[in-house]
Amino acid sequence: MNGELIWVLCLLAVAVVLFATGKVRMDAVALLVIVAFVLSDTLTLSEAFSGFSDPNIILIAALFIIGDGLVRTGVATNMGAWLVKVAGNSETKMLVCLMLTVAGLGAFMSSTGVVAIFIPVVLSVSMRMEISPSRLMMPLSFAGLISGMMTLVATPPNLVIHSELIREGFDGFSFFSVTPIGLVVLLMGIVYMLLTRFMLKSEKQDTPGDGWKRPSFRDLIREYRLTGRARRLAIRPGSPMIGQRLDDLRLRERYGANVIGVERWRRFRRVIVNVNGVSEFRARDVLLIDMSAADVDLRQFCSEQLLEPMVLRGEYFSDQSLDVGMAEVSLIPDSELLGKTVREIAFRTRYGLNVVGLKRGGQAMDGAVVDEPLQHGDVVLVVGNWKQISLLAQNGRDFVVLNVPIEESEASPAHSQAPHAIFCLVLMVALMLTDEIPNPIAAIVACLLMGRFRCIDAESAYKAIHWPSIILIVGMMPFAHALQKTGGVDLIVRGLMDIGGQQGPYLMLGCLFVMCAVIGLFISNTATAVLMAPIALAAAKTMGVSPYPFAMVVAMAASAAFMTPVSSPVNTLVLGPGNYTFSDFMKLGIPFTVLVMVVCVLLIPVLFPF
Repeated sequence: MNGELIWVLCLLAVAVVLFATGKVRMDAVALLVIVAFVLSDTLTLSEAFSGFSDPNIILIAALFIIGDGLVRTGVATNMGAWLVKVAGNSETKMLVCLMLTVAGLGAFMSSTGVVAIFIPVVLSVSMRMEISPSRLMMPLSFAGLISGMMTLVATPPNLVIHSELIREGFDGFSFFSVTPIGLVVLLMGIVYMLLTRFMLKSEKQDTPGDGWKRPSFRDLIREYRLTGRARRLAIRPGSPMIGQRLDDLRLRERYGANVIGVERWRRFRRVIVNVNGVSEFRARDVLLIDMSAADVDLRQFCSEQLLEPMVLRGEYFSDQSLDVGMAEVSLIPDSELLGKTVREIAFRTRYGLNVVGLKRGGQAMDGAVVDEPLQHGDVVLVVGNWKQISLLAQNGRDFVVLNVPIEESEASPAHSQAPHAIFCLVLMVALMLTDEIPNPIAAIVACLLMGRFRCIDAESAYKAIHWPSIILIVGMMPFAHALQKTGGVDLIVRGLMDIGGQQGPYLMLGCLFVMCAVIGLFISNTATAVLMAPIALAAAKTMGVSPYPFAMVVAMAASAAFMTPVSSPVNTLVLGPGNYTFSDFMKLGIPFTVLVMVVCVLLIPVLFPF
């Protein structure tokens, strides 16, 4: 073992530790890896940055955009509505339909995005059926992971393996190469969940609202103890607030007053306009204010700012539901905003919404919450117009929308363009199946057509790309080059050969699967695929057999992240809504991972002979 290899392995160990602890962003770690390789002369500049020239990076970015187009046009949401309609009140039928739908959608868009879309659907279904969400959240998570086994473009690890095959001079996988295995695993997953979901039965049903109905504005106001805090205050002529920006007035600091909307005259009627830090007030504006501080002197506030209290009926929010919306949201597991307060996030400026309530451990917190650091599992109540809530849901970068009240407007931003979005998706798949047009070009054609049909716009397209995932893949690719260049791949392959090489390729497939599954406990499935792809192909070359079964088993193992809630963002997303513990995932995930391994080891050589 030479000094360069020791350096590469040490750098790999440091990266794994940083990934596992989560103290440094994964994309930042990936960039640090590139810097370390170049400064240490382990890799040349072109080798370290080779990931940026990989066509599959463009393909992955395009797939993020296509997935966002399906959300903006309401295709994904309509699938959820169809699911509720078809399943009725049968829990078994719901579980089967849920897993089939999520796996089907996840075959063409981000599994994390699909699961985020279906979390509020599952919560709503659970309320209607009067069952615990835990009975359906785990199947939702498993289906999201299995969706990565359905098509070549379903998950980045598949594309990483495909790229490595091409780089080594082999033909890559076709669009549906992984599908037969994925279908078998999906069928097995459905049966497995039907038999084991009773192990997840919870005595307490932690679902919002009463009965089976979605909560109304009134329900949310009651649950978050907002009753009596809302005020309507008209700005009188001569008020010092006229012409002033909201941030400059510092109403929260001075009076504990949180402006969540402004009624303004437009075309002979009052409408609610959204506010942010730079909004300026006018005479005759009516402020909708949340007075969260208990010691506020409303009379003094109105006197100093020349405001006139107005009537606020209990039905006010329902009457204004076309303009004013509410939603319960939660931070995604890997968000950089964890540990920060609402004020530090500048939530109103960043998202155009106001935070008016916070639940922790299922209990609403009293008083102002803007200075409370956000934690895992916190549920935040936001108020603003429906468009901003919709943008927050579509973004998916930091928050997932868990629940919206019954007053929600069901129109998507580009609802009328849904047929065009489906056409673009079908066209992309058809072009990929011809093998005449490279996959990245087919995806770019679909993106351009979605833009032409107004399914997406340029701004939403760029926001849809999950840049941390892109940078993570690009930054981890140099490890494969470095391990090959320094002899690390040969060393690992020799170790695998000593363990299972003499027992035949079947045992080697099992060893590769176990190795991927163990590594996947600490780092992302994409990083696992980047590291294991060259090892798998080198092992096949050493044994003198076809590389395809070895490459395929790595792709399948990378998606089989069922064992812990931190193995995949998909699992972490359902941890809170499903009220799961770490042991719940181990209890169901470990046996299912073993079953998937057995299926892969037996089935892959049949489809891809040695």
